[in-house]
Amino acid sequence: MARSIASNTRVDRAALIEFIRPRHRVLLMTTRSDGRPQSSPVACGVDPEGRLVISTYPERAKARNIRRDPRVSACVLSDDWDGPWVQVDGTAEVLDLPEALEPLVGYFRSISGEHPDWDEYRAAMARQGKSLIRVTIDDWGPIATGGFPARLAD
Repeated sequence: MARSIASNTRVDRAALIEFIRPRHRVLLMTTRSDGRPQSSPVACGVDPEGRLVISTYPERAKARNIRRDPRVSACVLSDDWDGPWVQVDGTAEVLDLPEALEPLVGYFRSISGEHPDWDEYRAAMARQGKSLIRVTIDDWGPIATGGFPARLAD
């Protein structure tokens, strides 16, 4: 059986956003107050400006960490564990209500499409006190796949 060979494909910003847009499984990395990394598995969308968008609560560690240090990294994964992935680095901001309400609608749309009752959705977001994280992508690595080094191919 042929071995799967690892790959690294450099892409421009447009191709990066095209790759990320249908993928919603992300490991978001922020920095704790002691300087160590803090990781959060999150659902993520892409807004019309090409920023990553993540729904959260204001008291979550990721939100607190971003308010203190907005530098973040995110590993965007494929649904298939062995599928391609990419790491992006960026600058994050946390939006709280009421400013977060319409961007939360955009977040939902970017992942799930249209909601059957937007008034109900908005009321739920307000009742829950939700916040939204927006990540402006500053840099990114290649789109990568795991596997063996090429020197070990059959």
